Amino acid sequence: MGDRWTLLIVRELLGGSRRYTDLHADLPGVSTDMLASRLKDMERDGLVTRRRLAPPTAAFVYELTPRGRALLPALTALADWGAPALDEKRPTDAVRAHWFALPLVTRLARHFPEDVDVVGIALDEGEFHVVLGGDGTGGGADGGPGYADGPAERPDVLLRTDTATCAEIAYDRLSLAQGIESGRIVVTPPETAGRRQRHTRTATA
Repeated sequence: MGDRWTLLIVRELLGGSRRYTDLHADLPGVSTDMLASRLKDMERDGLVTRRRLAPPTAAFVYELTPRGRALLPALTALADWGAPALDEKRPTDAVRAHWFALPLVTRLARHFPEDVDVVGIALDEGEFHVVLGGDGTGGGADGGPGYADGPAERPDVLLRTDTATCAEIAYDRLSLAQGIESGRIVVTPPETAGRRQRHTRTATA
């Protein structure tokens, strides 16, 4: 697990299956040879599997095995540990909206009651959703806590904010309650949130 890029690949795949080209696009700085080598090693070690999509796509996707998904608590702990060392975003820094998802899992779980399982997050850079419920094994898609890129089909609540505010929440510099009270975070109720997502999918289909 100490090999360069391995944990970052795990972070990307915690959001669901990804094609090689998608992984390469969301891991700025990794060479194609390095990414291919790491994925091959992770397959060998039982962390990742490769699956061919059904026609007409016929592309391969990579996804985590249960052993790979079990790394979610480790990545969350590392994100918490590294948060104090993060400075303000520099012009040359790359940012992807879903990179905030893992540290947000514990922050949102502290704020929302048990009946809130799926929280949608809408930023200018894109949307993702965080899954709070589950048995702690990770992955989101199979019932454990985790995240997925893109809007949720039926979010229990939708939060709209900017990247700076999302980063402050993710790295525990601002509580969710403070963000909502100050107006930096807009909360959309469950019924409206679900209706909005369905309308978005219809409009873009």
